[in-house]
Amino acid sequence: QVQLTESGGGLVQAGGSLRLSCSASGRTFSSYAMGWFRQAPGKERDFVAAISWSGGSTYYADSVKGRFTISRENAKNTVYLQMNSLKPEDSAGYYCAASPARVSGSYYYARAAMYPYWGQGTQVTVSS
Repeated sequence: QVQLTESGGGLVQAGGSLRLSCSASGRTFSSYAMGWFRQAPGKERDFVAAISWSGGSTYYADSVKGRFTISRENAKNTVYLQMNSLKPEDSAGYYCAASPARVSGSYYYARAAMYPYWGQGTQVTVSS
């Protein structure tokens, strides 16, 4: 079974940058689609970004387009989320997720139900 571990969260000033990492166990990582979701206290878990197993397709929530970039480095079994121009409303727990599904379209990649494997989360706090 796949295990995911996030890192890189912390406290940052508004307008600053942060880079999150998600490391996966297992040698099947390169065949998995990867996603990032976030959840603030008392709120539902929201889609942030996703990348296909090949890295050829990426998807972003409208709220982060132009500011966040998702990428993967399969040789290191790692997916990244580069976050620039951070805003206080970006503050949340950020969760990495993995899916073996081979699907197309933003609808599927934005669905939490598509991902059977989840990390424990890393906290991002943006101060104003």
